[in-house]
Amino acid sequence: MSKTVTVIGAGLAGSEAAHLLSRFDIKVDLYEMKAVRKSPAHHSDDYAELVCSNSLRANNIENAVGLLKEELRVLGSLIMEAADKAQVPAGGALAVDRDEFSGYITEKIKNDPNITVHEEEVKKIPEDGIVIVATGPLTDGELYEDIMKTLGDSKLHFFDAAAPIVKADSIDMSKAFKASRYGKGGDDYINCPMNKDEYLNFYHELIGAERADVKYFDKEIVFEGCMPIETMASRGEDTMRFGPLKPVGLVDPKTGEEPYACLQLRQDDRAKTMYNLVGFQTRLKWPEQKRVFGLIPGLENAEYYRMGVMHRNTYINSPELLTNRYSLRKREDLFFAGQMTGVEGYIESTASGFLAGYYAAMRALDIEPPFIPGSDTVIGSMAAYISDPDVKKFVPMNANFGLVEKMPGKFKGKNKKKDKNAAIAERSLGKICEFAQALNEMIDKAE
Repeated sequence: MSKTVTVIGAGLAGSEAAHLLSRFDIKVDLYEMKAVRKSPAHHSDDYAELVCSNSLRANNIENAVGLLKEELRVLGSLIMEAADKAQVPAGGALAVDRDEFSGYITEKIKNDPNITVHEEEVKKIPEDGIVIVATGPLTDGELYEDIMKTLGDSKLHFFDAAAPIVKADSIDMSKAFKASRYGKGGDDYINCPMNKDEYLNFYHELIGAERADVKYFDKEIVFEGCMPIETMASRGEDTMRFGPLKPVGLVDPKTGEEPYACLQLRQDDRAKTMYNLVGFQTRLKWPEQKRVFGLIPGLENAEYYRMGVMHRNTYINSPELLTNRYSLRKREDLFFAGQMTGVEGYIESTASGFLAGYYAAMRALDIEPPFIPGSDTVIGSMAAYISDPDVKKFVPMNANFGLVEKMPGKFKGKNKKKDKNAAIAERSLGKICEFAQALNEMIDKAE
């Protein structure tokens, strides 16, 4: 019986898995290569770095990802603990100071007596022992080749992107205004309103702007949740106005009216010095980003901390390869977690790491799991989706209520959707409380 588990990768999933294993008093060898080599998307040496947005999305339990956050809180998630401590204003969403968030997790991991951190690059999956691979969708080099060899070269790709971040004091507040949509959350966002002529000028310049050459981009999948703004614009003149530039719920105090279109900028750090352009993932060349985004009122002289970037992600064909425990069907002591499994999003990656850590712990302790979350919970529904052999066209997936087991009975009235989601949340959290109780009882015995 092995009491040591190897975790490769200290991103959101790997950090969550390592932390949970430690709670069971299981020793962890955690490997992270960032100190010696970083992927194209990483900048910091800290663990669980948020490489795209600083938003963890909706925070209310009548939304699937909001409910997933609450499930993880109940279960004692390290990532959610860090997020709640590093929270910055973002209306109805949970956004964090990304440096504070990652710094908190890094300190927790490095100071955990059960976790031994190895700052080195792993080039081959260990053949023996319990292993969790959580190296992310940018895994490359010798390890990538070894993973593909282990999986039988069953892989898929999609493209992901990050939005630009601008200096707060470079935004022209004589044109922009502070507010949250529908007044939820106070003045949490900076809003750049556009009239029809300004919007159409921006639209035409955007669709004609010069794009960076991204190899294979036109032949691959673009994940809808991180679609480049110029790709969205190419789908039609008004597409952006029903997406990130929708003006609904915003009133320009200078006119007293809803603008024709409106860009929102979200606070990116606690000091309010950095704001990211919400929904403006892009593959425009950097000079073109400055030129075209500078056509938006308020951003004419914006200074950029970070330009928008795009990168190719790899995810595995999980329904063919993985069980609902995130373990490899043909090698049950080898687990995969994070975006490489096809769960899309920070919180979804965290949830996969939590379950991989849980099932790896059960294997290390040589006991059957006392509780297996089902599709009546969000965390269980994600595990069921990535392991469902009936899924023929596998694509990255965010948490959503379409994956969750339906509620019996009919809901009526104008609030039927809200009432149904509230009922799903109540049922789910009841199950998660049972899961948490079983977890805590085992952890108490381990201590």
